[in-house]
Amino acid sequence: MPDMTTNQNVQIRSAFPKCVRIDSKPHLFCPGCGHPEVLKALGFAIDELGLQAKTAFGIDIGCSLLAWDYFNMDTVETHHGRTIPTMVGFKRANPDAVAIAYVGDGGAYAIGLSHLMNAAVRDEKIFVIVVNNAVYAMTGGQEAPTTLPGMKVSTAPSGADEHYMKAPEMIRNVNPTAFVARGITSVQPALKMLMKDALKFYLDGKGFVFVEVLSQCPLNWKTMDKPQETFDFLEKTLAKAYPVKRY
Repeated sequence: MPDMTTNQNVQIRSAFPKCVRIDSKPHLFCPGCGHPEVLKALGFAIDELGLQAKTAFGIDIGCSLLAWDYFNMDTVETHHGRTIPTMVGFKRANPDAVAIAYVGDGGAYAIGLSHLMNAAVRDEKIFVIVVNNAVYAMTGGQEAPTTLPGMKVSTAPSGADEHYMKAPEMIRNVNPTAFVARGITSVQPALKMLMKDALKFYLDGKGFVFVEVLSQCPLNWKTMDKPQETFDFLEKTLAKAYPVKRY
């Protein structure tokens, strides 16, 4: 028998030729990567709040750049580390827009750290999301500002040094009125709620919004075929060093 649902869909699209139907499609991230989970939570939050038409989505160079074709909304890719000032400029030129900067921990806390901290100090009305997987993921797993002490990475085969950066805590110190929080990919309902609450704070015009999300990177953690080890490291090691909470 013919698929009546398919036939009905074809008839509907023929009746409304100007309508564009966009299906879901596979993402381009590595198997097991946490970026799709961060983006899924953000996407549901944007949809549920009806913000798609007024949202501008800025993405950095790195794994985050693979989000350029993930959402059906206005998107801009910037030079590495320059996503935050780009979205600050966009927001100033378009005060009614929802300006989101989506950045990895390398782009936010290394080359882009001065932009991040100055935007926080100035209380810029943008929403910054930083994905923290403790490495420079796209370029080979080098040591990042978030790499934990002793963690073996490509540029520190004997183990990373003892210093690592806790950005939400730093931002809370320089801006006591900002929305500051840290989520984790493995608890999707809570992550989506965190994104919605951050967007509501943003829509109320209360100031700078910053959310860091702890995310897995099986490729560079060398746990591609060991999902239990992946999530043990995410939830027991990374989350111990970086507490999941609202500041």
